[in-house]
Amino acid sequence: MSSSTGRLFRVATFGESHGGGIGAVVDGCPPRLPLTTEMIQHDLDRRRPGQSRLTTQRDESDRVEVLSGVFDGQTLGSPIAMLVGNADARPGAYEHLKDVYRPSHADYTTDAKYGIRNWQGGGRASARETIGRVAAGAIARQLLRIGAGVEVLAWVRQAGAFTAEVDARTVTLADVEADATRCPSPEHAEAITEAIEAARRDGNSLGGVVECVARGVPPGLGEPVFDKLEAELAKAAMSLPAAKGFEIGSGFSGAAMTGREHNDPFTPGPDGRPRTASNRSGGVQGGISNGEDIVIRVAFKPTATIASAQKTVDRDNNPVTLAARGRHDPCVLPRAVPMVEAQVLLVLADHWLRQQAVGVIRRS
Repeated sequence: MSSSTGRLFRVATFGESHGGGIGAVVDGCPPRLPLTTEMIQHDLDRRRPGQSRLTTQRDESDRVEVLSGVFDGQTLGSPIAMLVGNADARPGAYEHLKDVYRPSHADYTTDAKYGIRNWQGGGRASARETIGRVAAGAIARQLLRIGAGVEVLAWVRQAGAFTAEVDARTVTLADVEADATRCPSPEHAEAITEAIEAARRDGNSLGGVVECVARGVPPGLGEPVFDKLEAELAKAAMSLPAAKGFEIGSGFSGAAMTGREHNDPFTPGPDGRPRTASNRSGGVQGGISNGEDIVIRVAFKPTATIASAQKTVDRDNNPVTLAARGRHDPCVLPRAVPMVEAQVLLVLADHWLRQQAVGVIRRS
C-alpha cells in the first residue's frame, strides 16, 4: 500500500482515523529553513474538525508534535517526523458497519484488493489521513515562500448549485477566512451556508468545487513528457478523498474555444522575461510553468456518509438497508481548502527542488 509521494521533497504519511494517531515524515527538506511548530499548526487548524456548525463535530484539536528534523527553530536537513494524536476516536461507533459495505465508500474495494480492512471510520481511506499531507504542506509552504516567493491560496468556488466567480489574481487569505464556508464572496457564502445546513437537516450532503491559485511560481518547473506539471498537480489533487474532477486554466471550457480564442499571446514583461496577456493556459505550457499564476479547480463529490436510509449489501452479499450514524461533514468543501493547498504545495516544492538541481548541472 503506497503512502509516499515526491522525488526530492519526499513525503510519507501514516495512521488510521480511529487509531493512535496520524502523521507524516518529510525527507529532503533543505537544512536551515526557519520552521516552528506554530507554522505547521496554523495549517492544521484550518483543516481540523469542529471549526463551525458546517463541519463534523468530532472534538479534535489536532495538535502536532515534531519528533525530529528541527532544532533551534531551523530544519536540520534530516527527516522531519510529525505526529498528531487522535483524542476523540470512537471506534465502537462503527461496530454496526463491520460487515456492511457503505455506498460510495472504499469499504468494498479495499476488501476486494487486500482481503482485510479497518472498518473503524474507514482507516486509511478516511479524510483524517490528510492531516499528514497538510502538515507536510505547511513545510513546503515555508520552503517555497522563502526560497522562491511563491504563495498558494485556495477557496470554495462552488457548493451545490451556488457558484462564485472569484478573481484569482487578487483574492486574499483574509477574504477566504472571513466566512466559515471559505467562500470569499459574501453573498454566495450566505447561500452556501443555508444549502449545507438544509442538506444536513435532510440527512443529505453536498459536493462542489475548490479553486486554487499559486502566485509567484517561477518559469521552468515541470517536465515535458510524463512529469508534466499539470499532470503532477492533477494526480496530487485527485488523490484527495472525495475528489472527482480536475481542471487547470480554461479547463473543460477551453474545449469549446478556437485556437485564436484560447491562445495566450506573449508580451514583453517589465522584469525582462516574456509574459502572457491572458492566462487560459493556467500558468503551465508544454508541461512546464511559464511564470504566470497557476490556477486549478478540484471537484469534490457529496459526502458519501449520509443519515438517509440507503440500500447496500454485507460481506456475504446479503441486501441491507443502512442509515449511517456518526459525526460527519455534510459538505467536505470548507475543510478541503487547506487539503488542496497542501497538495499543490507538495508538488511545487518537489519540482522547485528538482529545478534547482537542473540549474546546478547547467552551471557545472
